[in-house]
Amino acid sequence: MEKQKGPGKFFRQGISLLELTERFPDEASAIAWFEQRRWKKTRTCGHCESELTVPASHKKMPYWCTSCRSYFSVRTGTILENSRIPLRKWVIALYLCVTNLKSVSSMKLHRDLQVTQKTAWFMLHRIRKAWEQGDNALLLGPVEVDETYIGGSDRTRHEKEKKGNEYGSKQPVVGMRSRSTKRIVAQAISTVGAKPLQRFVTINLTGHNKTVYSDQSAGYVGLRKQGYTLETVNHSVKEYVRGLAHTNSIESFWSMLKRGYYGTYHKISPKHLQRYVDEFVGRNNMREEDTADQMTFLAQRMIGKRLTYKALIAD
Repeated sequence: MEKQKGPGKFFRQGISLLELTERFPDEASAIAWFEQRRWKKTRTCGHCESELTVPASHKKMPYWCTSCRSYFSVRTGTILENSRIPLRKWVIALYLCVTNLKSVSSMKLHRDLQVTQKTAWFMLHRIRKAWEQGDNALLLGPVEVDETYIGGSDRTRHEKEKKGNEYGSKQPVVGMRSRSTKRIVAQAISTVGAKPLQRFVTINLTGHNKTVYSDQSAGYVGLRKQGYTLETVNHSVKEYVRGLAHTNSIESFWSMLKRGYYGTYHKISPKHLQRYVDEFVGRNNMREEDTADQMTFLAQRMIGKRLTYKALIAD
């Protein structure tokens, strides 16, 4: 086994703050970076995807599509559409999001980018939209599956402020980690019952190896009847590892998520919880990539997605 040459993931190629400012000294460099990540060789219209485009003299839309006869820019058809924030600030926001394992608060981003806290909050939610897991987040077995609960305690709340359900003010989240690929999928759920737990496993686990490791939650027992191999550990008697059976890796992810909750955000609305979960899942799944590749991945995931402020604050 090769001896480790440095702390943490030393093999990654990072980017320092000084290097970041040198790479993006002005707005033009940020625009060029986004264009290269979106279009690579051939520029396409942000409205109709046509390649029949030409430069234009429009003040904010530098390109013209001869097919749909519309002006467009690199922002068109992405999460950045209609954003007035300079792309250089968006690049810095991406960098801060991928390099801070416990994420970035809107208050810190508002100070770092010299934007309002409301603007920073909206920016962060749009970046989380880019991290959306989608419907194809499949994992190869064997996997570890577990649940956690995110939110404050009802113990010190007034009676009228208590939620009145079995979890109080906490929201359950179920997660699964592949031992072969180290990838994770996670989902906020309304109740920890057999149906949602088993459905989560069957939808997200693919391949021939259908080995599932969990604690002794009764919600997973039915997987055995569906052809899965279920091995459990009994935490109630302080059994945490038995042979290959344990849930330590997925619990390590929960620890990172909760460090973000307690140390960075302090409060997460159940309405937005899934986006926060998506962010931590996305950052975990590309932790071994170079920082430049992480930023490129996130920028490319912005294409074809939209999140308006009206939709963000809607009930």
